[in-house]
Amino acid sequence: MKKSKLYLLLPFFIIYTSCAGNNSSKPDIPDETLSEAGVIELIKKVNNHWQSIHPEHENSFWHRAAYHTGNIAAYEITGMDEYKAYSKAWSEKNEWKGAKSDNKAEWKYSYGETDEYVLFGDFQTCFQVYIDLYNLDEGKDETKIARAKEVMKYQMSTPHVDYWWWADGLYMVMPVMTRLYKITGDRQYLGKLYEYFAYARDLMYDKESSLFYRDAKYIYPKHKTKKGLKDFWARGNGWVFAAIPRVLADLPEDDPHRTEYIRIYKDMAKAIAACQQKEGFWSRSMFDLEQAPGAETSGTAFFAYGFLWGVNNNILDEDTYKPVIDKSWKYLTETALQPDGSIGYVQPIGERADQHKNVGPGTTADFGVGAFLLAATEMARYLK
Repeated sequence: MKKSKLYLLLPFFIIYTSCAGNNSSKPDIPDETLSEAGVIELIKKVNNHWQSIHPEHENSFWHRAAYHTGNIAAYEITGMDEYKAYSKAWSEKNEWKGAKSDNKAEWKYSYGETDEYVLFGDFQTCFQVYIDLYNLDEGKDETKIARAKEVMKYQMSTPHVDYWWWADGLYMVMPVMTRLYKITGDRQYLGKLYEYFAYARDLMYDKESSLFYRDAKYIYPKHKTKKGLKDFWARGNGWVFAAIPRVLADLPEDDPHRTEYIRIYKDMAKAIAACQQKEGFWSRSMFDLEQAPGAETSGTAFFAYGFLWGVNNNILDEDTYKPVIDKSWKYLTETALQPDGSIGYVQPIGERADQHKNVGPGTTADFGVGAFLLAATEMARYLK
């Protein structure tokens, strides 16, 4: 029987109406943030401010590394040597390592913040930065990536596939593996990438909603919002939606799983777009604004980055997603961005939507700045 057009559109309609705050009206955006040159100046303002108030470097854990992924993107779009030098100094302080244990017998991959947690993805995010610095180095200094190769080759030699048991882990490590593949040509990185991804997908991806739960603790109906809805954390989905572009950028066209990554990316794009608030941000609990009221920047910036990258690389349709991009950019530049160049409304470190109260203009974090820089660099390319 031939299906009507309404029937074919019904799944998207169900997703769309399940999300709060949809509004397709086009916002007015200041002219200075709608030119390539203007956005580059904005990137400099934000990044110069962050680096000026953080002159000392700390360890290589995920949130600092996530900032540096944005800083490297800022360097690539601005050509500011100070930015590359800043990430290089951080890398050298950390000896081009994540967790620093050299005793493989004690290496762990459950949650932990001490040096034996070498196989924990939050201590592997830094490898993205080290690899990028290696690629930017004309001399190709192998010391920059020796530890990354050692750790990931050891990890791939184990029989385990459950390394990414939380959604954030996809951003932390997937792009490490495609970057190492591109350098070495070793397709084991791509095969293991898919094995680990498939485990995470089967554990956390909700096919009905095309979104990821943060981890197994938050799967519906075991966990739900106070209104009884599925509780999809914006930043958790932001990590995934930003990870896939960073994978696709280095994934060969003939990879057998490329189509699946793109399909999930496109399905997520539809679901995420449907949940955008009229002010341009995404609420921390994507289906239930009341679960954690107020604006939030980190998830919004990662979503903006994901949409912009997809349009810039002809994977997402510009006509469909331009209104989403416009509204998110308006929020990022008019609400999140503060007069001094700081980025506000960043939910602090955590794992769920309703974990923090009073997220406001003074609430910032390194990973939130990194997310803003990623979005802004893609916006500069979009405007170009």
